Amino acid sequence: MTHATSDPVRVPRTFSLPTRVYWEDTDAGGVVYHAQYLAFLERARSEWVRALGYGQDALRLDHGLVFAVRAMRIDFRKPARLDDLLQVTVSLRRCRHASIVFAQSILRGEELLLDAEVRCAALEAATFRPRAIPPALHQELNRLVEPGAEQE
Repeated sequence: MTHATSDPVRVPRTFSLPTRVYWEDTDAGGVVYHAQYLAFLERARSEWVRALGYGQDALRLDHGLVFAVRAMRIDFRKPARLDDLLQVTVSLRRCRHASIVFAQSILRGEELLLDAEVRCAALEAATFRPRAIPPALHQELNRLVEPGAEQE
């Protein structure tokens, strides 16, 4: 893992990405189309990894590692609408040797619009076969697991 600095990167346990709802995110009624929420969640996970100092492209090129979504559980609670300013959160619920589980939510102010659990598998970039997360990254990820959550 290549960090921009030699100091450990400090990322809060709960990462938040602001996202504005644009016209292309909505249906004809100005409500966010359900599949667009997946893109919001993905962007937040990607920015979370980048904030740790491990961009996804660097993981792939330097370490031969990619993460792929294996399963999701999503609860759509309230709709987001055109021009809403949303906060998309990411926290790490579990980190195993070859998989990670995220807890994510989408909020408008204090109002919960969606919550999700996202399970990702660690894969060898060249073959897409399961592989272990490199030890340095695994150790750093375990440091970020929510208190009281399962660690390995």
